[in-house]
Amino acid sequence: MEFFRIKRDYPFMKYALVFNVVSFLTFAVAVFFLVTRGLHFSIEFTGGTVIEVEYAQTADIEKTRHTVEKMGFGEVLVQNFGTSRDVMVRLPLRGEVKQAEVVDGVFAALCKAENGQVSQRQMVSDKGEAISKQVCLAGEAEPVKLSRSEFVGPSVGAELARDAAWALGFTVIGIMIYLAFRFEWKFAVAGIIANLHDVVIILGFFAFFQWEFSLAVLAAVLAVLGYSVNESVVIFDRVREAFRKYRKLDTPQVIDHAITSTMSRTIITHGSTQMMVLSMLLFGGQTLHYFAVALTIGILFGIYSSVFVAAAIAMWLGVKREDLVKQSVKREDPDDPNAGAVV
Repeated sequence: MEFFRIKRDYPFMKYALVFNVVSFLTFAVAVFFLVTRGLHFSIEFTGGTVIEVEYAQTADIEKTRHTVEKMGFGEVLVQNFGTSRDVMVRLPLRGEVKQAEVVDGVFAALCKAENGQVSQRQMVSDKGEAISKQVCLAGEAEPVKLSRSEFVGPSVGAELARDAAWALGFTVIGIMIYLAFRFEWKFAVAGIIANLHDVVIILGFFAFFQWEFSLAVLAAVLAVLGYSVNESVVIFDRVREAFRKYRKLDTPQVIDHAITSTMSRTIITHGSTQMMVLSMLLFGGQTLHYFAVALTIGILFGIYSSVFVAAAIAMWLGVKREDLVKQSVKREDPDDPNAGAVV
């Protein structure tokens, strides 16, 4: 399906050097901020406390966030999950303060903000043991309930960070192997450089603005890797097709034709995807905000890198028709009964 068809090939490769200098400078700036400022990891990676509370009515997120921030825990995350009455509070590590003290203090502050008072209630656990539980009472009602609390230790966070690095590494290796087998090693090198270009730039944005890097953002980065390589594969496939079809064109002309012929498909695909991501960015709330931001950056730079990074690097690595199209050879032995046959 095409919205339009361009009859004349645009000379993209004529300006490849200029665009790749821009790419290199952008990449270098991203690396600079990653090294100097670093990523602002969420508590999944650094450790901290997660508190889930349930309100009797629709929760006022801004009020809840303001109440928790006044306690001086530093940067906290307050967001809805599940229903509009359920709220999750994420707190960073706080020195040697015990988890139970943190949970009790936050719950008491949230209860007070709802004009309630904390009291102890005797309950029976699942094991039949008598336990004491904090409840928030305002007359006969419970304006807010403590649903769950959990502590994420630093060791768990370090393990998650290590697993994330392994996941990223295996994804990169898998993409290289796939491109090398499907096309040619030059395309594999070009494709993975373009992919890493996108990933580093996304991380550079998060380092520069100190946006929170969470597991959701990591998932977005891995999604961008697959999404970006898909665009590169489409262009590489069209390059191979053009080499077979247009034997009089040189390599830059073949690449220009491949990119031009996929422009309509690129606009449809990326435009549709970005519409969905934009809806998450605008209406997905705090939970999906940075996930959508990472995808938006990845989509925009994924288009750019597939055209001006992957294709250009493949051209400079010397990809040619013989790398992708098996040449026909005629047998010239006069004694061979099959002489002149194409093999």
